[in-house]
Amino acid sequence: MNFKNYFPIFLFIVIGIIIGILPQIIGRILGPHNPNSQKNSPYECGFKEFEGVPIKFDVRYYLIAIFFILFDLETIFFFPWGVVMRDLNSSGFMVMIIFIIEFIISFLYIWKKGALDWE
Repeated sequence: MNFKNYFPIFLFIVIGIIIGILPQIIGRILGPHNPNSQKNSPYECGFKEFEGVPIKFDVRYYLIAIFFILFDLETIFFFPWGVVMRDLNSSGFMVMIIFIIEFIISFLYIWKKGALDWE
């Protein structure tokens, strides 16, 4: 196996990690650090902190959000396929047709299960 072909990918990952971590380290070293009780308290839109248990969201809200993200990510695959559709051979076309069929079946499944019903 020739690892020279994977060097750009490795370099991309290393640079991404450096860009993500280095500013935090520099900020921690060079920035002022003067904590007090008021700075460490949670900020809630200028109001004093509410007492008691916070408002609980319905699980269906999170379920709908997860389904939205899943189907949104799946639809991203349609754009590159549409761009190169004329250049694909029949096997590339059939793979995408299978993907579309799986997409439709999964959508119909969660619809029939009632996961999209808000009531």
